[in-house]
Amino acid sequence: MHEKTRRAVLGTGIAAAGSGLLAACGSPGPRPRAEGPDGVDGNAMGAPARPGAPADDTPAQYVSPHGPEVAAAERRRGPGPVRTFRLTATATTLDIGARKVTSWAYEDQVPGREIRVTAGDTIALTLANNLPQSTTLHWHGIRLRNDMDGVPGVTQRPIKTGAAFDYRFTAFYPGTYWIHPHSGVQLDRGLYAPLIVEDPKEPLKYDKEWVVVLDDWLDGVGGRTPDKEFERLNAGKGGAVGHAMGDGSMGDASTAGDGKRGAKATATATAKATGAAKAGATATAKATAKGTSKRDRTRPTAGKKAPTPPMESRLLGGHAGNVTYPYYLVNGRSPESPQVFRAKRGDRIRIRIINAGGDTAFRVALGGHRMTVTHTDGYPVVPAKTDALLLGMGERYDVLVTVKDGVFPLAVIAEGKGRSAMAVLRTRGKNPVKFPRPKELDGELLTADRLKAAEDVRLTPKEPDRIIRMRLTGSMRRWDWAINGRPYDPSQRYPVREGERVRISFINGTDMWHPVHLHGHTFALPDGGPRKDTTVLLPHHKVNVDLDADNPGLWMLHCHNVYHSESGMMTILGYQK
Repeated sequence: MHEKTRRAVLGTGIAAAGSGLLAACGSPGPRPRAEGPDGVDGNAMGAPARPGAPADDTPAQYVSPHGPEVAAAERRRGPGPVRTFRLTATATTLDIGARKVTSWAYEDQVPGREIRVTAGDTIALTLANNLPQSTTLHWHGIRLRNDMDGVPGVTQRPIKTGAAFDYRFTAFYPGTYWIHPHSGVQLDRGLYAPLIVEDPKEPLKYDKEWVVVLDDWLDGVGGRTPDKEFERLNAGKGGAVGHAMGDGSMGDASTAGDGKRGAKATATATAKATGAAKAGATATAKATAKGTSKRDRTRPTAGKKAPTPPMESRLLGGHAGNVTYPYYLVNGRSPESPQVFRAKRGDRIRIRIINAGGDTAFRVALGGHRMTVTHTDGYPVVPAKTDALLLGMGERYDVLVTVKDGVFPLAVIAEGKGRSAMAVLRTRGKNPVKFPRPKELDGELLTADRLKAAEDVRLTPKEPDRIIRMRLTGSMRRWDWAINGRPYDPSQRYPVREGERVRISFINGTDMWHPVHLHGHTFALPDGGPRKDTTVLLPHHKVNVDLDADNPGLWMLHCHNVYHSESGMMTILGYQK
């Protein structure tokens, strides 16, 4: 067994004491430069430099995903015992409980088969593509080598239909992660699976573990597909534009033709989106469950029987989403036929919760129980008790519960969408049970801004060497989502250098909330907040996050609402040589 723990491997960049963040001012010394792509002022707006240029057309300036710097970083992690996996992405028929649907999935099941390794292991996974489109595999939250990150046109060429790709890297950091494509809107089909990296010196004590994957589902229902939904939102302007699904080149010294065409399409996709409504009033970052709309306080309904509600949530600052889904799933099952998890009274259970949705935040509670939050996005936090959690797309939380005797719903609300999903925790009996709405859903609600990082994973207090301003821009009316007013272009770079402390200032200038995700890194939320790779940014709010630039390459940063990102709300953090 590989004996390195998180505390042993995080290195000298993490201290056992001190705040996770310092204020942007108040210390002597030169002020760090605020930058945009390729050194442009991060507050500037307009078209990117060298419009239409191929991705990474200055290989002498930026670290290539396939360069010696990336290989050196992987050698420092060190090889471990090799764990071999094979996945096949294929069109298939899936039973989601309420009905059978035609979709795409890994190994004909949703979620895909769990991948479980120990920190320090080397993952060797072959992805075979039997889909009618090209695809890739992204390892969400993992701090891995850049050429294995699975971003088409940037870190690898798309995997053609009938071809395969071998992913190989050291999974160095324990935690709860997941996998999904990074090609078009494929994420909103059945292509996702949990990835669990166990700590060989796990400090938590528990008897059982329950991995819970949440999803919103429309594929194969009434003729709907994610691609058609994307076209509707873009007013019929075309298919996925952020990542083309053809066979573009890689984004190092070569070109990224499909990504370039995607960016061009994005720049023109400004027509009014069908049925989009302007968001309501903004909410504070510490909104509580008492602010929940009356509509959300109705008893959960299942499947297609519930009416389509207005998509509004005070917890999310107004508009809750752009897409109405006929089903919401827990571990691939609708509420009509939920998954049942069995335990004994008194068992201590670790529940790993993953939001794999495309457009939906989920509120989660376990009826009759309070939860103790131990981790978010794979990193430990100071334990915090709560009745309910709110998860944006891409976020993960680990919680501990001590099981009471009986049958209890793991209740899941599609926040602001008036619909629900569930699974069942049972200690006895077999007969089905009808559950009232658990009071915990309307009790104390916890979001990441209320958590503190565990002492041993806090960043060493340090002033930033560089500040990058990322203003999220666009509107539901024009459907022109972008960062700093620039729709995604693979030639853009926000430069950083290895060894720097980087502060990213996320500013949401839109009327909608966005879960923002950074590949290949974790960042610290303010005031000693938790280490995260995905953070929820409410409308017209700002948050400064700090990270150590310790993983060279070209790294995607984007909204994890797949319909926003593929419409242009993506960019790239590039390490300079």
